[in-house]
Amino acid sequence: MRDVAKPADADFPHAGIDFPPIGGLLKRSFDIAGSLIGLVALSPLFVMVALLVKFSDGGPIFYGHSRIGRGGRIFPCLKFRTMVQNGEQVLAAYLAANPDAKAEWIATRKLKNDPRVTRVGAVLRKLSLDELPQIINILQGDMSLVGPRPVVRDELEIYGSSAVYYLKSRPGLTGLWQVSGRNDVSYD
Repeated sequence: MRDVAKPADADFPHAGIDFPPIGGLLKRSFDIAGSLIGLVALSPLFVMVALLVKFSDGGPIFYGHSRIGRGGRIFPCLKFRTMVQNGEQVLAAYLAANPDAKAEWIATRKLKNDPRVTRVGAVLRKLSLDELPQIINILQGDMSLVGPRPVVRDELEIYGSSAVYYLKSRPGLTGLWQVSGRNDVSYD
């Protein structure tokens, strides 16, 4: 999975700046130890969720969505798949038929009633179990246990000149955004 990651220097001019590591070796050691313990402790749940996703519609278990990481590096942020396999086509048809949903999508890049989400996926999202595979991202060094929420390219552009601060650290499995209301928190 490492081969998928690539630098985003051309798109984000501050991405190539070398910043001193935040937390350094001690934080990375904590990330590795914590994620290994979590992976072992949660492995029965991990297997159960993987089987539910697989047997719900026969599609892939994992989904890797491109996110921007430390230094502007693009990496596949792993999640249990919660959407139908032809999600882009389903979304396009839904937005074309529903102007209110299209306006909601343009404003937030999210839908309260997303037609792409499977029944199993809705439960996984409600319980935040879809994010468990990010433990693998932590072991690979793409993420940290604690840090800012992993963002997509469009979201990072919203940060403007403040994006440089986001690019200083690894995105986290948990952090202020994740525990402070999630979708109700603004970019300010």
